[in-house]
Amino acid sequence: MKTAVWWIRRDLRLTDNQALAAAMDAADQVVPLFIVDPFFENSEYVGDKRRAFLWAGLRQLDADLRERGSRLVVRYGRPQQILTQLLEESGAEAIFAEEDFTSYARHRDQQIAEALPLTLTAGVVVHPPGTVLKDDGEPYIVFTPFKKNAWLKRPLPKSSDILPAPDKINTPDYINSEDIPIKPELPEAIPFKPGEAEAQRRLKAFAQDSIDQYAQDRDMVALDGTSQLSPYLRFGMISARQAVVTAVSCCNNAPDKDARKGADTWLSELIWREFYVHILYHYPHVLQRSFRPEYDDIVWRNKEDEFEAWKNGRTGYPIVDAAMRQLTTSGWMHNRARMIVASFLVKDLLINWQWGEAFFMQHLVDGDPAANNGGWQWTAGTGTDAAPYFRIFNPISQSKKFDPTGAYIRRWVPELADVPNDYIHEPWEMPPMVQKSANCQIGSDYPMRIVDHSDARDWTLAAYKQAREADPRQDA
Repeated sequence: MKTAVWWIRRDLRLTDNQALAAAMDAADQVVPLFIVDPFFENSEYVGDKRRAFLWAGLRQLDADLRERGSRLVVRYGRPQQILTQLLEESGAEAIFAEEDFTSYARHRDQQIAEALPLTLTAGVVVHPPGTVLKDDGEPYIVFTPFKKNAWLKRPLPKSSDILPAPDKINTPDYINSEDIPIKPELPEAIPFKPGEAEAQRRLKAFAQDSIDQYAQDRDMVALDGTSQLSPYLRFGMISARQAVVTAVSCCNNAPDKDARKGADTWLSELIWREFYVHILYHYPHVLQRSFRPEYDDIVWRNKEDEFEAWKNGRTGYPIVDAAMRQLTTSGWMHNRARMIVASFLVKDLLINWQWGEAFFMQHLVDGDPAANNGGWQWTAGTGTDAAPYFRIFNPISQSKKFDPTGAYIRRWVPELADVPNDYIHEPWEMPPMVQKSANCQIGSDYPMRIVDHSDARDWTLAAYKQAREADPRQDA
């Protein structure tokens, strides 16, 4: 009886799992394996919230497997050693896993494939890196042509492509497994129930109830106008392919122009996710430095006390503080808020974007190296499809536009709960009598703003201009 190993990495699901399907096609028995790799366990970029969500997801996957006569095998150690041992124990003749595209994953998988029968399948993205290229074979570095000239012109998945979850999985009962730890427990403040069933429920609800309004609502930080599927896509509790199929179906069946725009806008966001995976694959240096090398020489202010204020939601700018408190409490932040706080850190405080990138990775449940890096470099103006260096978000106008009544601010910054709408976005403007009636003394109950946006804009433009002018490539 043939046996194969299904090596689970970023695919904690049974539906539309191409690695699992390949393993079941190749063998009568399948060993579902998750390896606790010390490279990730010891990384300072893997925060407690994301680790807790992962473990909770693994416990749910184990429960789903047991309903099908199988179980999850967990081992701790270096992947090649663990896989070698498991092949000897089980007599397995093949290993199947979804291909991942970070530098570490590629190097790891290449070494293992040279020694063991490893087969990589698609699944992390719809169109893998290397399949979406310009006519001259070069990768795209601008999103719009990547999307319109190449990604959308490749065959799109259809509903019939989505693989159903198997009814039964035969797993040898003599394979030993280490316990799946109950701790770290998932904090109650994290608004995401782990597991494939919840991911499927959220996708269905979003498609039925919210996607039509997505283009209109997605930037309003107080609304649940986004899919909030990013943690599930991050760990593969739902497949990228199924998300795209849903978006395309909603586009094709939209009842009117606005609904179609909503679905099409969400599809674009899914393609952005793929774009950043491609960028990381072709330009792995982005995890260490700027995509645009001229910006490696920016003279940052990097004031530690201001970075601490930003991290703790004590900058004096309510929209920034609300977003940072949402992040550190819940492990998630609204996408518009991510852009606002990133712009504030980089272009108001003139603090290196890499400090913010690392902090996000430490706290985000959906922290993904490609998407997180791409978003930070976009806002900092140092990346591929970057916002121009002179585009600097005004935190006050952003707050007024995307949280007009201050509902988001009041939720996450309770000391401002009674501040009148006229001052909720600029509380430092409150006269003393208004501060008293609002039970919010600026400078004690709530901090005075740590920088003036106008002054910050001037020093940021000067720092970026200096870096550009110092780079000889700018004259080429």
